[in-house]
Amino acid sequence: MASSAQDTGIRIKTEVKVQAANAGTGESAISIDEVNLSYGQNHVLHDISMEIGERQVTAFIGPSGCGKSTLLRCLNRMNDLIDDVSVSGKIVVRGQDIYSPTTDVIEVRRRVGMVFQKSNPFPKSIYENVVYGLRIAGINDKKVLDEACERSLRGAALWDEVKDRLDESGLGLSGGQMQRLCIARAIAVEPEIILMDEPCSALDPIATLKIEELIYALKERYTIVIVTHNLQQAARVSDKTGFFWLGRLVEYEPTPDMFTRPKDKLTEDYITGRFG
Repeated sequence: MASSAQDTGIRIKTEVKVQAANAGTGESAISIDEVNLSYGQNHVLHDISMEIGERQVTAFIGPSGCGKSTLLRCLNRMNDLIDDVSVSGKIVVRGQDIYSPTTDVIEVRRRVGMVFQKSNPFPKSIYENVVYGLRIAGINDKKVLDEACERSLRGAALWDEVKDRLDESGLGLSGGQMQRLCIARAIAVEPEIILMDEPCSALDPIATLKIEELIYALKERYTIVIVTHNLQQAARVSDKTGFFWLGRLVEYEPTPDMFTRPKDKLTEDYITGRFG
């Protein structure tokens, strides 16, 4: 059994490396090469290689515990905050090796914004939530902050709903509005890439639709990587999809091909609901 699992892993690694080499169309925003990650003795990610295209939405799908969110957190070095983590391989974001010893991690996290599964507005006003990152960066010019606040809230499709109550607490918004507020906060610092870790998992269908429409609009300006358990959502919003299983990238294809003509039996079984 162990030998069979190892053989499967070798096959997956070989096939996906070929797919990753052939699948890129145009310029890559993120290049991931032979990335492995361990928490202590627990080997979580195995030889992940993929190219993520500029101004595209890339979805990571797969069963719980398969490494999707762990890989996502590698893309802005959020895993650095966890004890006993070791990462090998190379991740290049817009030409910069983000794991180089000379890399400024704070600058990486400014360039690569993150929206989490549970909306997490600060106990501050809507206005202060949006401009928080700018204030941290030392920007206090009111005109600059005002312009950034409006631009970001418009970008998050929230301005018309909150423009008359910017001084009210962000915690008073609905769930869907709070998640869009967090997206506004992420784009206020003008990142190049936005990571989203199951951003709709706690939202109702109407709020989910608004977030999906927003994701579609944002890809005109940003490269977006989203982790989702919702296969229909991946099919609706993403340009390319990567399927993960036991810490390995099984298949990585344009989304229509992934959902209509999966190349791997594991992918087909997951998409058709046979497991996961």
